[in-house]
Amino acid sequence: MRAPDTMLPLIAEGLGFAAGGQAILSDVNLTIAAGRPSMIIGPNGAGKSVLLRLLHGLLAPTQGRVAHAGPDAARRQSMVFQRPVLLRRSVMANALYPLRLAGVPSAEREPRARAALEMVGLADLADRPARRLSGGEQQRLALARAAALNPELLFLDEPCASLDPAATRAVEQIVATLAARGTKIVMTTHDLAQAKRLAGEVLFLHRGRLLEQTPADQFFFAPTTAEADAFLRGDLLW
Repeated sequence: MRAPDTMLPLIAEGLGFAAGGQAILSDVNLTIAAGRPSMIIGPNGAGKSVLLRLLHGLLAPTQGRVAHAGPDAARRQSMVFQRPVLLRRSVMANALYPLRLAGVPSAEREPRARAALEMVGLADLADRPARRLSGGEQQRLALARAAALNPELLFLDEPCASLDPAATRAVEQIVATLAARGTKIVMTTHDLAQAKRLAGEVLFLHRGRLLEQTPADQFFFAPTTAEADAFLRGDLLW
């Protein structure tokens, strides 16, 4: 039997994580399937970033497991953080670096890196030192680095948290473009308006538990839990 040519769905079963004797996530069960972005929302301290890292494999669960549909999942996924770490090199060198690490043939690297920079609007800055970019440009470069790898699954941890409205719009446009090209986006956000603009489904966390995994339209207009309803009204802050 042929191995599946996709790593999706991604499934978490009884997923938990504790640190310092304190449970941060407990008994999380979910399925991430192909389609429009999945947005993880919830009050501060709900465990959103920890869940993202567990799903990506950066943290090992203390309970439960994360499973993928096919092999070689590590090469099929990427992650972008709220504050990207950039090399002290040019924009182009930063875009090329992950391709080299991934073993992409040398003849393919520059075309793929340049195409990714074109997509995020940074091709004209390819020779500029990456650390001289604005905050929004740095985040777009981080997205270009991830996109150049052609991931099937892309995790984004609050990518717009420190950006101004114009930079946020630019990042959202890139996210929408990647999603339209078939990349599955799983993204944390504290911005409900952003979640409404981007989400195909919402995963709502509260105090380390996943209370809802719901199509976005249903979540925002008819949440099924009292906690989600209170959160949408602005009455649930932790």
